Amino acid sequence: MHKFKKKGSNELPPISTASLPDIVFMLLFFFMVSTTMREVTLKVRQTLPSATELNKLEKKSLVSYIYVGVPHREFQRAYGIEPRIQLNDQFAEVSDITDYIIAEREARNEAEVPFMITSLKVDEYTKMQIVQDIKQELRKAAALHINYSARKRQAQF
Repeated sequence: MHKFKKKGSNELPPISTASLPDIVFMLLFFFMVSTTMREVTLKVRQTLPSATELNKLEKKSLVSYIYVGVPHREFQRAYGIEPRIQLNDQFAEVSDITDYIIAEREARNEAEVPFMITSLKVDEYTKMQIVQDIKQELRKAAALHINYSARKRQAQF
């Protein structure tokens, strides 16, 4: 009688890593295409007020943001604890808003200018006086399409 001997052990064959670089580059390309870079570093605290009736903005590329809130802790020594206005990456005064709107218009295509929106992202604990001053300055700059940013109110049971 013959004895049958098993050749090799019960190990699984090694996994082929030949396609691994293709998979890595495909994932890298996917994340590069789908990720957007943060355009502005917030220097003010933002707790947006809650609202029930919200509309999503269609073209976010036509939106210019004005941020209002108390400066973060690292900026409070220089700017204090009163609510401040932030335009792009820097603090500004109310009088700087007109120049900001004009610069935003010049950066856009002439056909897009009538569709531009100014969005106010105001901390919910900010007093309305600064918002009124901003609105007056926007009127002077003829930026009459204003949006107030808010978060969706959670249902209470």
